[in-house]
Amino acid sequence: MYQVYVRSFADGDGDGTGDLAGVRARLPYLAELGVDALWFTPWYRSPMKDGGYDVADYRAIDPAFGTLAEAEKLIAEARELGIRTIVDIVPNHVSDQHPWFRAALAGGPGRELFHFRPGRGEHGELPPNDWQSEFGGPAWTRLPDGDWYLHLFAPEQPDLNWAHPAVRQEHEDILRFWFERGVAGVRIDSAALLAKDPELPDVTEGRAPHPYVDRDELHDVYRAWRAVADEYGAVFVGEVWLPDTERFARYLRPDELHTAFNFSFLTCPWDADRLRTSIDDTLAEHAPVGAPATWVLCNHDVTRTVTRYGRADTGFDFATKAFGTPTDLALATRRARAAALLSLALPGAVYVYQGEELGLPEADIPLDRIEDPMHARSGGTDPGRDGCRVPLPWAAGEPHAGFGGDPWLPQPDGWAAYAADRQAEDPGSMLSLYRAAIRLRPEFGDGPLTWLPAPDGVLAFTRADALCVVNLADTPVDLPAHTELLLHSSPLDTAGRLPGDTAVWLRA
Repeated sequence: MYQVYVRSFADGDGDGTGDLAGVRARLPYLAELGVDALWFTPWYRSPMKDGGYDVADYRAIDPAFGTLAEAEKLIAEARELGIRTIVDIVPNHVSDQHPWFRAALAGGPGRELFHFRPGRGEHGELPPNDWQSEFGGPAWTRLPDGDWYLHLFAPEQPDLNWAHPAVRQEHEDILRFWFERGVAGVRIDSAALLAKDPELPDVTEGRAPHPYVDRDELHDVYRAWRAVADEYGAVFVGEVWLPDTERFARYLRPDELHTAFNFSFLTCPWDADRLRTSIDDTLAEHAPVGAPATWVLCNHDVTRTVTRYGRADTGFDFATKAFGTPTDLALATRRARAAALLSLALPGAVYVYQGEELGLPEADIPLDRIEDPMHARSGGTDPGRDGCRVPLPWAAGEPHAGFGGDPWLPQPDGWAAYAADRQAEDPGSMLSLYRAAIRLRPEFGDGPLTWLPAPDGVLAFTRADALCVVNLADTPVDLPAHTELLLHSSPLDTAGRLPGDTAVWLRA
């Protein structure tokens, strides 16, 4: 699965913003890469206060990206190339420009669709509870009439009231709208946050269950959604950040979501023992419900893999979505190449964020060009997520590295060195590695994973007739018995051993 952040993928009309025309023009590239499906982050009409995750109209494409007719053409053209389409649904909240919220601001029964409350304090000057926004600061904003409304993210993203039947019906209708246009699946944003305790108690009261995370009543929503998806043969993948593996697996029961993102693998440092534990835990938590695992190295919300693996392991920071302090970009790239082969050899589905196949590092964005609300809401302490959203380089010799017009986020100096056209001609490039790995991935079949004996710091497993060996140690190791070397992330040493920070695929 290939994640497309439309705004930064390819600019078809030269205005500096990626669009559907740009994606359609690059479909041959995606087909040659070998992907099975495209996951589009929100392409709906939006004021873009949070990169499109503030949706004003779920049935319209944002004019900056194109039209609904173009989206339908893109879905159909991709399907002709054997590529399915997954769209992003954001059920927890809408934009403050959504017709429902604009009507709610005018008063009347429309406020029942959201969470409006009087404030605390002598004059209602304090928020209704102590909930904090995911982007920093209180999760409440006060209106001129004195009422407060809830937003677990930015103030421009008011939370919907999922206890109201109209909210549930609207989203089931939205699902049908896109399934009828040929969409094969839906990624569900912030999937564990929809349901709220109707009393809206303080988090600090220590109540169980949590007042808005992973509440039991949420599963009725997804059972209803599953019934809709089954009508069309469509699938779901949920964004579910939960430390409790048993609670996580409940979302993957046969009558709920088909898959959910595996964030423990993404947040693991470059450490053999911890990666093996993450892999084992992931497979174990999916096994009871028979759901396929998903493997993710990066997405539009976290520091790019190349940069992340070049940082000292001081523990994963969920605020900055990164590890430690920067070190060696060459080392990080070597590790990212090995991690690509590791993830693509595992059983289940792999999601590749655009630009990962080019080995792009995280970009430093000038302070005056940062758009991510996380930066402003944190008082500047969080760098935000724009560094992984910089427009892609397509052609080394063209202006703006072939992206199109002057990009909405600045491309760093030297960005053209990562251009897809240059990498396509280099058999040792990251792009060539990804193309080869995706082409050879069927060698691992559909069967389970079996760990092989290996030295400390080395991961080795077999699936079907193929072996994957990853050396995360500092010293070279001998390869296990095999009949053919299929692919390596970096060359073997002169003695035919696997160097450190290198992965290899073998035929048994």
